[in-house]
Amino acid sequence: MASSTVNRWLRPEVYPLFAAVGVAVGICGMQLVRNIRINPEVRVNKENRAAGVLENHAEGEKYAEHFVRRFVRNRAPEIMPSINKFFTDPN
Repeated sequence: MASSTVNRWLRPEVYPLFAAVGVAVGICGMQLVRNIRINPEVRVNKENRAAGVLENHAEGEKYAEHFVRRFVRNRAPEIMPSINKFFTDPN
């Protein structure tokens, strides 16, 4: 019975499914770790939880304006800009 289950799920056709699920789990795990470690509203330590609600807007702004958001802020919303230019610019 175990060998039939292995033969059913370890086929080359299933590898893309494993890859997609692995990427999704990785992204979720990365976001979870990011929220636990640097989110100003999440407090894991007992002394931080005792502080209550903090009005620390600078820390919240730093968390919200992370590297990826700063990187894509002034860019065009294109996935492949060189291919788009090649097909749309009449040069």
